[in-house]
Amino acid sequence: MEAPHSPAAEYSAAHLAVDSAEEMRDLGRRLAALLRPGDLVMLTGELGAGKTTLTRGLGEGLGVRGAVTSPTFVIARVHPSLSGGPALVHVDAYRLGGGLDEMEDLDLDVSLPDSVVVVEWGDGKVEELSDDRLHVVIHRVVGNGTVPGDAADTADGGADDADDRRRVTLTGYGSRWSGVDLPTG
Repeated sequence: MEAPHSPAAEYSAAHLAVDSAEEMRDLGRRLAALLRPGDLVMLTGELGAGKTTLTRGLGEGLGVRGAVTSPTFVIARVHPSLSGGPALVHVDAYRLGGGLDEMEDLDLDVSLPDSVVVVEWGDGKVEELSDDRLHVVIHRVVGNGTVPGDAADTADGGADDADDRRRVTLTGYGSRWSGVDLPTG
């Protein structure tokens, strides 16, 4: 697998508030409308943040076969399209310790041109697959509207930790995302 040689420039960014699991799935469906074969989507967030829920929405929006579930123990699942669109390759890199070398064993570079590849926990592991990627960062919001660990969160003890609210940042890197209107609000 040959890695791109130049760092990708950030071309677009959007910030959203997501208040429920259904809204996270809806965001996935809206993002699916923007995706095309060859797209790499990196998902970042703590355990339980909503990465797989977002991917379920992507699968629904892309019209793929099979239930989208966390591939933690199988590392990767391929969901073929039911409508002639791109397949969804859903990867969970949580248990993979190495970077691109370990990811090579999954042959993602072979899947990427014809599929939409979604990688959970891919930070520091898959950026070199493509100069063009969409990075989705999901933060759990606590009772006072802060992200855990923020100064305001530590000041009030982080009340209401079980809330479904999330703050999502979408960042498009590379020329593929130049001029793309990412979902907001």
